[in-house]
Amino acid sequence: MPESKKPSASTPFTRAVGIDIPLICGAMYPCSNPELVAAVSDAGAIGIVQPMSLVYVHGHKYRDGLRHIQSLTKRPFGVNIIVEKSVKAYEDRARSWVDVALEEGVRFFITALGNPRWVVDKVHAAGGVVYHDVTTRVHAQKALQGGVDGLICVNNRAGGHLGTQSPAELMDTLGDLGVPLVCAGGIGSPAQMVEALELGFAGVQLGTRFIATEECRAHNDYKRAIVEARASDIVTTEKLSGVPVSIINTPYIQKVGTKAGPIARMLLRGRKTKHWMRTLYSVQSIWKLKRANLRGSAYEEYFQAGKSVDKISEVLPAGEVVAQFAAAVEPAETVDSAC
Repeated sequence: MPESKKPSASTPFTRAVGIDIPLICGAMYPCSNPELVAAVSDAGAIGIVQPMSLVYVHGHKYRDGLRHIQSLTKRPFGVNIIVEKSVKAYEDRARSWVDVALEEGVRFFITALGNPRWVVDKVHAAGGVVYHDVTTRVHAQKALQGGVDGLICVNNRAGGHLGTQSPAELMDTLGDLGVPLVCAGGIGSPAQMVEALELGFAGVQLGTRFIATEECRAHNDYKRAIVEARASDIVTTEKLSGVPVSIINTPYIQKVGTKAGPIARMLLRGRKTKHWMRTLYSVQSIWKLKRANLRGSAYEEYFQAGKSVDKISEVLPAGEVVAQFAAAVEPAETVDSAC
């Protein structure tokens, strides 16, 4: 087989989920509207539904929203499920979301935060695949004990909630676990995807790059902020969820600061009170992010973004973004036919 300068688009991840390009459009609250999810999947990568965004931001009944995406593309898409057991009502709703998605033919799920076992059992019974968000080896080992098929490795360049290690450090930490790993965070250009694949990752997950697309319904102020920002403009705030979240350092953020107040910090340190405080923060952040997404700079400017902003210079159609990344890898059929 002749040597290729490009890595192959065919990886254990792409083969498992049935896509052409090892690229995920990550689930984003409030930015994951159906048209964006469908456009990414239709271009050969895979878009991920964020259920609360689908229902509470973009106004779809959950099943109808999934069917709307299916009307826009015949390619696979996935669903993101938060499995933390902090609120019973949410857990019940999450179980329903998994059941409905499976009934509608979804076979790829990304879980986060808690024990993914119940999702894995349901999805595996239907022949599907589950990956789990992790930031450390401890989290990864717990996820593997829960039966997941692969790991989304969230690094220290990610938008939203982020890890503490670089992509290379995460590969060193997790590379011996025997499952496919996806690099999440800081990927804004095809060259950065190639770097991640050459490190040994089976795919990459992008969020910020897909906010700055034509199909994303984020406010134009949000998209403009991403295009104009640089990596040095990304800061972390404790005021959205109680744990560090990457955002753009807008004038509003400079005014209100990024640190939790003294009472909040005390509650966040308590073994029994930290979950209550994080829940309170999360409820508040749902409204702040939704309003910022819909109203832009007319509201509080909590614009989540990662350090990939360095490589984002214009708003493009999502399919064009995927095509640029696809051009950086060797198509699977080309590699196979040359063997």
